Amino acid sequence: MSLRIRRAAARPALHRALAVPASVLAGALILAACGSDSSGSGSGSGSGSGEDSRAADLAVSAAYMPQPVSESMAAGFLTIANEGDAQDELTSVTSDLGEVTVHETVDGVMKEVDGLPIPAHGKLELKSGGNHLMFEELKQQPKEGQTVSVELHFAHSDPVTVDLPVKPATYRPDAGDSAGSAHSTDSGESEHSDRSGKSKHSGH
Repeated sequence: MSLRIRRAAARPALHRALAVPASVLAGALILAACGSDSSGSGSGSGSGSGEDSRAADLAVSAAYMPQPVSESMAAGFLTIANEGDAQDELTSVTSDLGEVTVHETVDGVMKEVDGLPIPAHGKLELKSGGNHLMFEELKQQPKEGQTVSVELHFAHSDPVTVDLPVKPATYRPDAGDSAGSAHSTDSGESEHSDRSGKSKHSGH
């Protein structure tokens, strides 16, 4: 399943970044899927407006969530490819499951960030052991076989709804596995609660 994403007005980014040393995360509700590479193929694609030759052309694939080992926290992974001539940015993610934040991992340090760039003719990979989505304050604990829906918001492209299939906690994607789907939404607006002062990590 694929989707063409049209260019839209820029949306505000999230708030602050909160750095957390990797050593603090050791042994604290570590998600079993961390440390593996996400290389599975999935569906979902998009293009910028035909009126702008430098628009982003986004495609979402390899989306999944390992079954969380915690009742309150989970991680999500996916890949966003950009075949367009302009850079875009993943600015926020929302879900009915709970609060979702975007996290960057650099040199073993994870931090919440306002957004992650999607380079022109490049891709943004959210994978275990690297950049990822963090779900907190879960309304329920997802189980293997279920699907978690999230809405991705971008700086320039329209929002996209992606279904993350819940995989076993030990799941390791491979090139032959198809996970996740993406489709457009009519609404480009999203409300985000103030997360100021809240602790963000239990480990990945």
